[in-house]
Amino acid sequence: MTDLITTTAADADSAGAVSALSRNTKFTVYTERQLDKIEPLQQLTPEQRFEMRVVATVLPFRVNQYVIDELIDWSNVPADPIFQLTFPQRGMLAPEDFDRMAQALQRDAERAEIQQIAKEIRDKLNPHPAGQQEMNVPMLDGEPLPGMQHKYRETVLFFPSQGQVCHSYCTFCFRWAQFIGDKELKFASNEASSLHRYLAEHKDVTDLLMTGGDPMVMKTSNLEQYLDGLLHPKLAHVQNIRIGTKSLTFWPQRYVTDPDAPELLALLTRLVKGGKHVALMAHFNHWREMQTPIVREAIKRIQATGAIIRAQAPVVQHINDDPQVWARMWRTQVGLGIVPYYMFVERDTGAKRYFEVPLERTYQIYREAIQQVSGLARTARGPSMSAGPGKVEIQGIIDLQGEKVFVLRFIQGRNPDWVQRIFFAKYDPQATWFDDLVPAFGEEKFFFTDEYEAMQAQAQP
Repeated sequence: MTDLITTTAADADSAGAVSALSRNTKFTVYTERQLDKIEPLQQLTPEQRFEMRVVATVLPFRVNQYVIDELIDWSNVPADPIFQLTFPQRGMLAPEDFDRMAQALQRDAERAEIQQIAKEIRDKLNPHPAGQQEMNVPMLDGEPLPGMQHKYRETVLFFPSQGQVCHSYCTFCFRWAQFIGDKELKFASNEASSLHRYLAEHKDVTDLLMTGGDPMVMKTSNLEQYLDGLLHPKLAHVQNIRIGTKSLTFWPQRYVTDPDAPELLALLTRLVKGGKHVALMAHFNHWREMQTPIVREAIKRIQATGAIIRAQAPVVQHINDDPQVWARMWRTQVGLGIVPYYMFVERDTGAKRYFEVPLERTYQIYREAIQQVSGLARTARGPSMSAGPGKVEIQGIIDLQGEKVFVLRFIQGRNPDWVQRIFFAKYDPQATWFDDLVPAFGEEKFFFTDEYEAMQAQAQP
């Protein structure tokens, strides 16, 4: 593995130094079909490599040469956190599902049978959690707008069709269903005009969140089609442009050595000078992702445009379920001028069985980590569950009225009146997600249950 150098971006002032920041300036990607071509995997046993193939036949796999060469400590595989972040592991599938697919591959089953087995396994993995396929799709001229979600009043999510892939895939990704080739499970749109019309008609929308996949896989010319239009006076109410991206981890060259990197940085600068708050919602799962010279140069260049970088990630077993990792990650982010934003709870989808952490432990990780950092890093909110009713934060575990309870609060809600409301759930040491919780104190339902169920019923076709 390349040494994890902590060189500052100031060391890369000259053009020659920039080109030397990374040996990976040509994007080279590997998918399930090229697993055998990834040279460092040859150090694993044939059994381990076969297990990876089994899982990659069901769940999406994609990794690139930068991740392989610069981020993974191959002397610590399979325990290395970045290896766990990007490469399939046997425990991601239930034992019976793993065995079923393994047997099919071992007997060289027909492709159609393998695809059917994969589909049946995927169907059990909750491909679209929190009602996002039924409840969040907005309407324009009486017709649904594919590729958009409008769950919260102030924020519209947009999924550009050119951005429905990532430079590499996170093994725990809650949007894994976007990447398996099933068009019915995809959110995607290439209609910039529809986006702009919808925003113009909804003056209460202040934030546009470009998401995917990863919008930063797109050419700058495509991004410009969507974002330059936001500078029109009729969209002045859209004050904040957020771009959800993992590119700073998986391909920081996007901002440094890619052919249209200067145009991308110019676009960000233009948006900021046009009066927009531009925030790159970076996804960092471990402090190691911020250690290479190329990522530090990328961070420097983004910040020079006036854009802000905010960082978020879930707590995931095998990768960062350790308060020391989070404390160091937050301190590193503050030192680089990045704003710690969210600690999430791993969503109830995909390979959750492998990555999930009990809510009690997740809260303790947050509490122990936040105690170790200064106020500048305590901007990180959480642990937050992006559940059907809204974003629900675990605020504590206490004894109240003779009962041990989770103290919960809405950070965001489908009904804005729910925001900041405190409520209580019965303590459950096995609970890993919001839907595992029941009301405390013998109550039959939470305060929002009836209204939320009415919303669900209204959204049904």
